[in-house]
Amino acid sequence: MTTLHPAVIDGTYDVARVRQDFPILAKQVYGKKLVYLDNAASAQKPVQVLDRMRFAYENEYSNVHRGLHYLANAMTEAYEQARERCRAFLNAPTLEEVIFARSVTGAINLVASSLGQSIGEGDEIVLSIMEHHSNIVPWNYLRERKGAVIKWAPVTEDGAFDMEAFKGLLTERTRIVAITHMSNVLGTVTPIKEIARLAHEVGAVVVVDGAQAAVHMPVDVQDLDVDFYGVTGHKLYGPTGIGVLYGKRALLDKLPPYEGGGEMIRTVTEAGVTYGEPPHRFEAGTPPIVQAIGLGEALVYMESLGRARIAAHEASLGAYARERLSAINSVQIYGDAPGKGAIFAFDVKGAHPHDIATVIDRAGVAVRAGTHCAMPLLGRYGVTATCRASFALYNTHEEVDALADALIKAQDLFA
Repeated sequence: MTTLHPAVIDGTYDVARVRQDFPILAKQVYGKKLVYLDNAASAQKPVQVLDRMRFAYENEYSNVHRGLHYLANAMTEAYEQARERCRAFLNAPTLEEVIFARSVTGAINLVASSLGQSIGEGDEIVLSIMEHHSNIVPWNYLRERKGAVIKWAPVTEDGAFDMEAFKGLLTERTRIVAITHMSNVLGTVTPIKEIARLAHEVGAVVVVDGAQAAVHMPVDVQDLDVDFYGVTGHKLYGPTGIGVLYGKRALLDKLPPYEGGGEMIRTVTEAGVTYGEPPHRFEAGTPPIVQAIGLGEALVYMESLGRARIAAHEASLGAYARERLSAINSVQIYGDAPGKGAIFAFDVKGAHPHDIATVIDRAGVAVRAGTHCAMPLLGRYGVTATCRASFALYNTHEEVDALADALIKAQDLFA
């Protein structure tokens, strides 16, 4: 049973207490208090994660699996405990369905490469226009190399997933449906469970980019009935270089390996190679051991706060941010789908997003500016770049005010 964090022990959500776990949030930039609103790109790390990783390096470090000495056993136990924490976080049925990858990008490339070996000329892959490049480029390889056809599910003007248009894209040639669970630009939450049901009716495999959704809302892969679901550690308050791919065991058993090397084999002889069982079949070489342990600790941290409490806190931040930003005449927000996450892509009339981000940075406010690795989506709205403010479990209403005040001053500067 997860121990409750002191910030929620009395049933409330004490964000000031939460912030004490993130030393970097006390930092000043340009003499101003840091307001970190670039969480959709990468979140900050609590001391619990940093301390656990340091302990692993200082007290337990060894390579995992196959070693018989004390440190190898200790490190293997900690590493596989992290796998169990990831399994529980996603409610995957078994440990064998939880594969460690370097990121969601690595997870999607694994699936695309392995599934791609059975893709042929004219086979169809359905994506949404909201996809991050990580969920576009690997499938484009199959278009270039295998003759696959990519179809694009659109969004409505307010950024909602267009379910009726999606239904019209599905045919007996649809082999793969690869969709984000939450847009990293619009914050739109897609109806993944219904998408999966419809895709399965035509025999397609469903691959979900959960990089954003798993941070902001509970995810149950069994309830969603998806075939593959990827998450990444550095957005989940864990380290970089580690992610997780959930895959249904029946599919993993059929997939050829993605990479070759140690750990993923059963036997190697001069005559040939036999491969191991999932998940190790897909984890060639020495894995990111301490990073996996750090991710496991980050998930424990989130559970100690309560994912429902985190979601409620972020929903409050999102509603307030929408109110404050909408009141600024020169600010245009892209995406207002019902139930969206606390992610806001916007621009300021008369100023380039890069200029806006640079100006408000001097006020201590950190946002991202650019394409957000979502060029097709920005093209749909007729823009080449936007600013993006994205909120996390440690952000406050006062930081929303700091963002709004900085934008008002920037507006006056560029008027």
